[in-house]
Amino acid sequence: MKILKLLTHRVTLVVLLLALQLVLLFGSVWYFKDDFVYFYIVYIIVSIMAALHIINGRSNPAYKIAWLIPVMVLPIFGTIIYLIFGRLRIRKKYQEKAKLVLQKERNAIAQTMPNLLPEDQNPDAIFQSTYIKNNGGMPMFQNTESKYLPLGEDVFASMLEELEKAEKYIFMEYFIIEEGKMWDTLLEVLARKAKEGIDVRLMYDDFGCLFTLPDGYYKKIEKMGIKCSVFNPFVPVLSSIFNNRDHRKITSIDGKVAFTGGINLADEYINEVERFGHWKDTGIVMRGDAAWGFTLMFLTLWDFQRTEERDYADYYPSFKADEKIESVGYYQPYTDMPFDNEALGENIYLNLINRAKDYVYITTPYLIIDNLLMEALCTAAKGGIDVRLQTPKIGDKWYAHALTRSNYEQLLEAGVRIFEYTPGFIHSKTFVVDDQYATVGTVNMDYRSLFLHVECGVWMYQTTAVAEVYQDFVEVEKICDEITLEKARDINWLTHLGRAVLNVFAPLM
Repeated sequence: MKILKLLTHRVTLVVLLLALQLVLLFGSVWYFKDDFVYFYIVYIIVSIMAALHIINGRSNPAYKIAWLIPVMVLPIFGTIIYLIFGRLRIRKKYQEKAKLVLQKERNAIAQTMPNLLPEDQNPDAIFQSTYIKNNGGMPMFQNTESKYLPLGEDVFASMLEELEKAEKYIFMEYFIIEEGKMWDTLLEVLARKAKEGIDVRLMYDDFGCLFTLPDGYYKKIEKMGIKCSVFNPFVPVLSSIFNNRDHRKITSIDGKVAFTGGINLADEYINEVERFGHWKDTGIVMRGDAAWGFTLMFLTLWDFQRTEERDYADYYPSFKADEKIESVGYYQPYTDMPFDNEALGENIYLNLINRAKDYVYITTPYLIIDNLLMEALCTAAKGGIDVRLQTPKIGDKWYAHALTRSNYEQLLEAGVRIFEYTPGFIHSKTFVVDDQYATVGTVNMDYRSLFLHVECGVWMYQTTAVAEVYQDFVEVEKICDEITLEKARDINWLTHLGRAVLNVFAPLM
């Protein structure tokens, strides 16, 4: 039965169909081997055009190098693979659709929210806020209170509490959903709320759930009265479009309460099952105007998928007189889309690093960074900024963990301090800077998050959560293993060689 289940699993069928297409493609090339001279001339022309396309494209330089190697080194096959998978080209219809829904989002913001700037006129805060608004669409929000949640278990408990209070709508969007204690408990609440007449919607990424949900799972969800949308359904056709995944984690309740962070809806995130030691993850719950920003972000992608919504402002919440908000500081939600040429997530991180005066503390599960981030971190440390990184002791992917550790030596030489989370795997994505700024969200420090995925987060200035993120970092550091330069260099030649090879292809992972 297990073998039969494996053979009929959607993943197996997809892999077989993709393999068949590759065999047919390469078989066609082999078929023309007798006309080698003519074929070779065509191949040289196509390879040169591919190389020129790579070099003159707007993609990250490391991404260019990673593709130039197979194109130039692997005769015929490298070029074919690049033409299928390597082009970061977004179809024009997607670009036009993205522009349309983003304009609807901006119209809703203009109807509902003032254009705020920090009252203290801090030029660094104004710079970051203006950049996010001009390139991500979301303004700065006040009238918001928040609580930083240092563990997945805390996020789960808070989410259950807030979902029970829903009166009008519940919007949830996640990269991974897996049946188990966490999701089954949440689903019971969602189904019950849908029966009460509340507008309940769920969006999940098809590739993210390829191994965790059965094919056609959305049909089961919709039978419960929950509207369901599957982002970028994965079909067995050779195409680069499947590089673009929805990696966001958003829950919005009535436009009044919103959650984001690293947490997906599966049991390892709340340590109900153990996969890589203790799973350290984080999130944040916001109550007030900032939640409206996350509502709009959800509606925008939902509309992009299904083209349903007319006026997003119809979902704007009205707070009751007894719903008092103890607001401190400023919040600015942001979303990074792969449908433009703006690396919003990376630039927010770069702005935080480059404008730091005292310290930059970062948690990330993957440290697979390009030259811009590497130079920013090293330059900050060399300039006397206290730069610290927390990464996992136990990786969830061996190659990602190897690439993360391959970057340690250069950072340590510059004065960056690196701490590995001894109990297991750290999945949170947070920055805290100078007791003034913080960001909590979904953006990993790797190429896929920074350039290929739909991502989100919230940048904060002088909020109570800034101190909470800082305190969590300090407490976690106590149970971490600090990596010294000697430790980073104490590897055998085979490991060093393996990391060197992996680094060449890091932008493709």
